[in-house]
Amino acid sequence: MHVTRRVRALVVVSTIAIALAACSGGGGSSAAPGGGATDEVVDLAVNPWVGYEANAAVVGYLLENEMGYTVEYKDLAEQVSWEGFESGEVDAILENWGHADLIQTYVTDKAVAVAAGSTGVDGIIGWFVPPWMATEYPDITDYTKLNGYAELFKTSESGDKGQFLAGDPSFVTSDAGIIKGLDLDFEVVYAGSEAALIEAFRKAEQDKTPLLGYFYSPQWFLNEVPLVKIELPPYTDGCDADPENITCDYAPYVPLDKYISKSLETTAPSAATFIKNFSWSAADQNEVANDITNNDMSREDAAKKWVEANEATWKAWIPAS
Repeated sequence: MHVTRRVRALVVVSTIAIALAACSGGGGSSAAPGGGATDEVVDLAVNPWVGYEANAAVVGYLLENEMGYTVEYKDLAEQVSWEGFESGEVDAILENWGHADLIQTYVTDKAVAVAAGSTGVDGIIGWFVPPWMATEYPDITDYTKLNGYAELFKTSESGDKGQFLAGDPSFVTSDAGIIKGLDLDFEVVYAGSEAALIEAFRKAEQDKTPLLGYFYSPQWFLNEVPLVKIELPPYTDGCDADPENITCDYAPYVPLDKYISKSLETTAPSAATFIKNFSWSAADQNEVANDITNNDMSREDAAKKWVEANEATWKAWIPAS
């Protein structure tokens, strides 16, 4: 399996989530070729990080307000989203971080999903410290020096090891494998959510307290606090073959990509083409994500604001009638 971004949801959680998603229904009869009303429903998976939510907000807003579709947002973990392609409850995953195993299952083997091109954004995952630590301890960004600093990072949750802070437990991460593979004296502790992880880094910078943790780009928070990346051994093919004993950094996701249900190409071909055409910048995504997170905007309001200011960008995504 190619190194992926987030830890798979438990099977029982996946089953419950798909069952709940089914309540809203999916699919419809006839899709409009372009603008105009249609009774076709497009089901968008929304995975639990705000950058993805920004994608879904803008895609959903345009599908409804410019193309006449009804959009259902399915708030699901990544693994569950892919299962939705087979159950018929998910029509699109708008930001995929790796998942070679799921692509093999649902695109190649079961043939219920198809690739839908790039989001236009590059994804980077890694280990980070707040800026004050890189200034105070200049060699801390060298992973070979981390064990010498492990004592600084100890918490009640990490016991006699240094704490490594991860985010949402449903994120597919490789941190425990990296710690073992590089023989580092750290223990993974979960913040619980993307918001909690951000707040932990914010507080660590404000209070000048030690913190080592998982983070990623694109993310609006990096404009507020420019976290400093730890230099782990560069990713090479095969260095993550054993997920319990990884000897390298995360693979770069250049660029992030999208997937749609195979059935969408038949039931709503115009929507399928639109989603394939959707491609924007990290700055665009961060703008919408920041409005949702920090400016008390709903998904719809944040999307509307961006759409009204960026017609030249999104007009090219909409297929000709």
